[in-house]
Amino acid sequence: MENKELNYELGTKVIMKKQHPCGTNLWEIVRLGADIKIKCVNCGRIIMLPRIEFNKKLKRIVKEENE
Repeated sequence: MENKELNYELGTKVIMKKQHPCGTNLWEIVRLGADIKIKCVNCGRIIMLPRIEFNKKLKRIVKEENE
């Protein structure tokens, strides 16, 4: 398994490996801690995952154009 640097904070957009039933895999981080809460950008559904599970399911972090 590759050792990749995971830099994310509140408001960061991420792409998950599996697609949400609404048709998108783009999520926004709304809470950080031992658990991470993410919100679907398309339908607004919010789910909470343990940080370890989130890191496994994360495909990539979307770089914003203002960074």
